[in-house]
Amino acid sequence: MSLFKKKSKKFDFTNPIKKKQQIRKNKAIIGGSLVAFITIVALVAVTQLDKIKEFLSKASGENANLVVDTQAVIGTMPRPWRNLAQGGEAFDWRIQPINGQVAALKPDYIRIDHIYDFYEIVKGSPGNITFDFTKFDVILDDITATGAKPFIALSYMPPAISSGDIISPPVNWTDWQVVVQKTIEHVSGTRGISDVYYEVWNEPDLFGDWKYYGERNYLTMYTYAARGASNAHGVKRFKIGGPGITALYKNWFDALAKHAIANNLRYDFFSWHRYNHNVDQYRNDMTDVRSWLQKFPQLDGSLELQITEWGHDSENHAGYDNSYGAAHTVSGAIEMVGVVDRAFVFEIQDGKDPAGQSYWGRWGLISHADAGAKAKPRYYALRMLDKIADLRLQLLGKGSWVKALAAKDVEENVNVVLSNFDIYGRHAETVPLTFTNIEPGEYTITKEYLNGQQTSEKVATTAAKLQVMIPMAANTVSFVKLSPNFVLNDNVETRPVGLPPTDFSPVSPTTQPPRADGPQIQRRTEL
Repeated sequence: MSLFKKKSKKFDFTNPIKKKQQIRKNKAIIGGSLVAFITIVALVAVTQLDKIKEFLSKASGENANLVVDTQAVIGTMPRPWRNLAQGGEAFDWRIQPINGQVAALKPDYIRIDHIYDFYEIVKGSPGNITFDFTKFDVILDDITATGAKPFIALSYMPPAISSGDIISPPVNWTDWQVVVQKTIEHVSGTRGISDVYYEVWNEPDLFGDWKYYGERNYLTMYTYAARGASNAHGVKRFKIGGPGITALYKNWFDALAKHAIANNLRYDFFSWHRYNHNVDQYRNDMTDVRSWLQKFPQLDGSLELQITEWGHDSENHAGYDNSYGAAHTVSGAIEMVGVVDRAFVFEIQDGKDPAGQSYWGRWGLISHADAGAKAKPRYYALRMLDKIADLRLQLLGKGSWVKALAAKDVEENVNVVLSNFDIYGRHAETVPLTFTNIEPGEYTITKEYLNGQQTSEKVATTAAKLQVMIPMAANTVSFVKLSPNFVLNDNVETRPVGLPPTDFSPVSPTTQPPRADGPQIQRRTEL
C-alpha cells in the first residue's frame, strides 16, 4: 500500500478549500518539527563540540608506525633549530647573565632588532649625523660569546633622522642609506665578523604599516638600504635581505623580487615570520615560496629563504610555559629538517610581566630575570632534540600526531627523537619503533622523556631487525637510543616502561596543555 493511499484515508482531498487548509497545516507541522529537530541537533552539537572535534580528528588522523633503516644514511643531520631570536622586551636586555644557558643550545645565529632605538647608534640631525656603536658593541659581544653570529634586523628608524616616531620614514632617505652603510662597515668591517646577515626592518606590515606601494613604500626603504650595503667598504662577507613580514605573503614576495631585479639591487635572502599551531605549516610555506621563486630565474638558486621568527602563537599563550610549546617546537623543527635551512625560535627570554607573574605565557625559552631566569620546557625540548647524532638515517612511518627524526653516530648508536603534538592535548598512542638492518646480538634500549623519566633495558635478537614500543602521551617528547653491546652503568635504573606524565611544567603539576583557541592575551606589538 502506497504512502499516498494511507494519507488519502485520513484526509478529505475532495474539497479544494479543505485540501489547501490541510496542506498548509501539514506543512506547518512538518516545518515546525524540522525546526525543532534542527534546534535539538544544534544544541547537542554545541554541548558535545569537543567530543565531535576529537572524533573527527581521530577519524582523519593516522597513528605512527616508525621504521628506521640503521644503514641508510641520507646525509649530515641538518639543524635548522639552532637559530634564536630576541624581541624588544627591554632596551637594557643582556645575554651575558644567561650566557651558559644560551650557549648550551649551540646557536648558529642570534637575531636581534631595535638596534637603532635601543642602542642610540645614530646621533645628530637629518643631513648631519654621527655614529656611536658603544652600546651596540655590548650586545654584539654577548652574541659572539655564545658561539653564535649576529643576524641583525635593521630597525627601527633612528630618532635622529626620523620624520616622526621610530616606525616612520626618515626625513631624507639618503640618511637611511648612510646609516645602513656605516652599520655594516662597523660590524662586518671594524669588528671583523664574517657572514653576518642584515635584514631590512622587522615586520614592516605591522610596525609602521608599510606597503610595497604608496607613501610608506617598503621598496623605497629596501632600495636605499641595499645601496648602503653596496657602498660598504673594507668589510668581510655578509648578506642583506628582508622584509621579515608577519607571515608569508605572495604579493610581498613578488613585489620585492621584481623590484630587486628591475633595479639591480643586492638581494640575498627573503624572510618572513610564521606563528601557527599547525606544525605542517612550515613545510607548506617552503613549498609555496619555492614555487613562487621558480618564476624568477634570476634569483632561483641564489636567494636564501629564512623564517626569522617562529612559534605556535604570535600572542601570549599558556603553551609557551608548558609541554604544549615543547612538543610543538620539536614537532615543528622535525618537519623543517631537509626543507628549511634556517628558522629562528622566538624568543630567548621573557620580558617582565606588568602584573608580576613568573610565567605569563610569554614567548621566552627562559623566564625573566626577576622570575629566576629559569629554563622552560621548550628550552629543554630543544636541548633534547639537539642531542641527536650527526648521521641522519632514513625514517618512515610518521603519523598525524607523532613526528620523529633518526640518526646515528660513528659508534653505531642509533638515536630517535619522537614528539607527539596534539593541539587539544588528548591524543596518546603507543608507537611501534622498528630498527632494520641491524646486526644480530645484544642491545640496550634507553628511553628518555622530557619530564625526566628514563628507562633502560637489555634486549637480544637473532634477526636483522628489532621492534620496541614507545608510549607517547599527548604533548610528550622522548629520546630513544639503541646501543649495540652496551654495558649498563651501575647507576642506571631499569624499571618497567609506563606511560609518562602528560606535562612537564614549571607552573604547577596540574597545568594542562592549552587549547588551540586558548588564552589570547596580547598581540605582539611591542616596539
